[in-house]
Amino acid sequence: MGTRSLGFYKELAAKIIFALSASAAILAVGLICVFLFMQGLPAMWDIGIFEFLTGTDWRPSWNPPRFGILPMIVGSLYVTAGAILFGVPIGIFAAVFMAEICPMPIYRVLKPAINLLAGIPSVVYGYFGMVVLVPFVRETFGGSGSSILTASILLGIMILPTIITISESAMRAVPREIYEGAVALGASHERAVFWVILPAAKSGVMASIILGVGRAVGETMAVRMVAGNQAVLRMPHEFLYGTRTLTANVILELGYAADEHRAALIATGVVLFVFIMIINALFSLLKKKDGA
Repeated sequence: MGTRSLGFYKELAAKIIFALSASAAILAVGLICVFLFMQGLPAMWDIGIFEFLTGTDWRPSWNPPRFGILPMIVGSLYVTAGAILFGVPIGIFAAVFMAEICPMPIYRVLKPAINLLAGIPSVVYGYFGMVVLVPFVRETFGGSGSSILTASILLGIMILPTIITISESAMRAVPREIYEGAVALGASHERAVFWVILPAAKSGVMASIILGVGRAVGETMAVRMVAGNQAVLRMPHEFLYGTRTLTANVILELGYAADEHRAALIATGVVLFVFIMIINALFSLLKKKDGA
């Protein structure tokens, strides 16, 4: 009886600890939401939501100041789309190779390398971009080198570990009987992998892409170091010119901003937070669809 009692209290204590841990995470997200929206929404109303979201001038020093973040929204979309263009195909093909083709001696080297790539700090990626990618883009394509293209390539490299790791795990989770059935019906190894295993793991692959997009949207330091930081509305064909993302806009000016300028930067954070919420909502919908 005493043993049962002790076990019961241990189980109760574990449940309480887990509940408090989950509540702490929820509380942290809630406090962030409250702070951002309480500080940012009034600034949006004062500036004008339409003017704030669609204005093309970011001039805090003007009288009156102008706070239009459309160039930063478009810049974030450009570099994120470029990162998807560069990172997603390479990441998926690398995951297919590691899950189904890679010999074990090579896998033992490649897997730790991918894990190491995930652990490199953003500032190191940014330094690599400044020293290697910026001169490469400048000498190969022209322009100053600090551009949308450079930021897209760098972000494409940074999202590779997320895409590769999650996609590989999703493909390894596919029951082996599916592959064996495809081979038994006459499919080659490559055809079975690309036409059977990969589609069967599409939910996990899509989840890796969405999480990679979230990493690209939220990246700050590396993009700030290579994107040129020009708050100018760019057209799609101007990928060799500099741009400024939402995250870079906040980090560049928050240190000296005050009053309305500071409130506008916090409102920029609200817009960025909404973008991340949309990405997480898409991820949740994808999980529900897979569960159905």
